[in-house]
Amino acid sequence: MLGNVRIVLVGTSHPGNIGAAARAMMNMGLSDLSLVQPEAFPHPKATARASGAVGILENATCHDSLADAISGCTRVYGTSARHRSLAWPEVSARECGIEIAGEWRDEPCAIVFGRERTGLTNAELDLCHVMLHIPCNPAFSSLNIAAAVQVIAYELRMADVENKRDLAAVDDQFREDLATRDDMDQFHTHLTSVITQTGFYDPNNPKQLSRRLYRFFNRAAPDKTEINIMRGILKSVEKTIKNK
Repeated sequence: MLGNVRIVLVGTSHPGNIGAAARAMMNMGLSDLSLVQPEAFPHPKATARASGAVGILENATCHDSLADAISGCTRVYGTSARHRSLAWPEVSARECGIEIAGEWRDEPCAIVFGRERTGLTNAELDLCHVMLHIPCNPAFSSLNIAAAVQVIAYELRMADVENKRDLAAVDDQFREDLATRDDMDQFHTHLTSVITQTGFYDPNNPKQLSRRLYRFFNRAAPDKTEINIMRGILKSVEKTIKNK
């Protein structure tokens, strides 16, 4: 299960934090590290803080956008130290470990960590299925990014080792492949185009409709067949519009 989990660091300003995060990952058996526009990488300070986890740094991938970094993932958790104005599905670090070790253990998952000072933007959180929160002391909730990676990596390993979640909910031979992040993005683009054509969605006055639809379908966790069905429905609507 741990091999299916990708750690994504966005806009990391201090290279030492990248190295320390790599060390925390290796401690708990994680190996897939992706970086989005790091300010300084590769860097000697990252190598020094990684100690024996240099291999993770050497195999780390760098990306220009978060969308690229999470491409191919079917479940994406975005970490946040604060609550957002728009209600968002939220889990604790422990609940995240249990979820991934259970229903998502065979799927590629990503856990996204934001910038040291400002965290993730709302637009970046929109690309995530669930908001992940570490329940720190409310009076002092600031947590170093490498420490946050360590806490979550520990919970992932404990959930995997102890196997707390029932994994027999669906027989594997009947299980459909879940839609990837790319599948969901393409579907959402198609959906937005169609509801704009019908007049249901006004791009000049979007309010929060697009974000709510995105979040709704993320929660549903559709498989590839279901997404193909939805795309087929959208194509039939487009055909009807053209024939009017």
